Amino acid sequence: MDKQTTINEAERGFRELLASFAKLDDRAMATVFYGSWSVKDILAHIAGWQHTMTGAMERMARGERPTPEGVDYSDADAWNARFTAAMAAQNPSTVVADLKQSFANYLRAARALPEDRFGEGKTANRLLEASSYGHYREHIPAIQEFAAKAAA
Repeated sequence: MDKQTTINEAERGFRELLASFAKLDDRAMATVFYGSWSVKDILAHIAGWQHTMTGAMERMARGERPTPEGVDYSDADAWNARFTAAMAAQNPSTVVADLKQSFANYLRAARALPEDRFGEGKTANRLLEASSYGHYREHIPAIQEFAAKAAA
C-alpha cells in the first residue's frame, strides 16, 4: 500500500476501535474480561504502542533507525505490562483521551514520513499495520463481544 492508502487504513481502523467500546460506561470499561485485562487495559496498551511507534516514525523521518540503540521491542508481553501498569490508576475516560491523543501524534508522525518509506514490505507499512489497523483488528472482536454481553 502507498502512503495515503496506509494512513487511510489506520484512520479507518481507529474509527472502528472507537466504535467498539463507545457504548460502555466506566464500570464496564474497567471490568476484567480478556485474561487479566479490561477494555481500559486493552486501550492503554494500544496507546502505549502508539506512543512508542510515534517515536519510531519520528526517528525514521530523520533518517535514523526506528528502534533506538539498546532497545528491544521483541518481548511484547513485558512492554504490554509496562503500558497497562502506567495507566492502571487512571479512570477510563483519561485512558480514552490518551488513546485519542496518542493516535493524533502517531498519525502526524506517519504523515511526516516520505512517500518512499511506504510500499510493500517497507518498514513504514509493517510498522503501521502492526501498531495500528492490524493491532486494532486483533482486539476489536473481543471488545465487541464483551460490549454486546455488557449491553444484554
